[in-house]
Amino acid sequence: MEFTYSLSEIDETAKKILPLLTSKIVVFQGSMGMGKTTFIKALVKNLGIDNITASPTFGLVNHYEGSENVVFHFDFYRIEHQEEAFDIGFEEYLYSGNWCFIEWAERVSSYIPDKHAVLSFEWIDENTRKVRVA
Repeated sequence: MEFTYSLSEIDETAKKILPLLTSKIVVFQGSMGMGKTTFIKALVKNLGIDNITASPTFGLVNHYEGSENVVFHFDFYRIEHQEEAFDIGFEEYLYSGNWCFIEWAERVSSYIPDKHAVLSFEWIDENTRKVRVA
């Protein structure tokens, strides 16, 4: 399934996508500047978490906790070797039963379980994106 949305529609689009996710492990695909982190912010908000969501590029993982949900947001853009993910306990996060939102998952592909959801982002124009749910 795919959705086309503008920035003003991002929260509503995230709300529609959450029930379509077949796993709490979600891989985000798309080039730099595509809006993956912005979309993750909308998902986290729709999961009832009010924490400010920023990209964990430098720390690799951010932890957000609400009354009903826990989200781990990973950004592996800056890692040089996938073993760096192992060093932070990535596998433990994956099997915690909590939401795991993963940017640049191709850099840690051997650790990603077979059962995961994928959100692929495509640039339409400066204010519009398309997201495919798989």
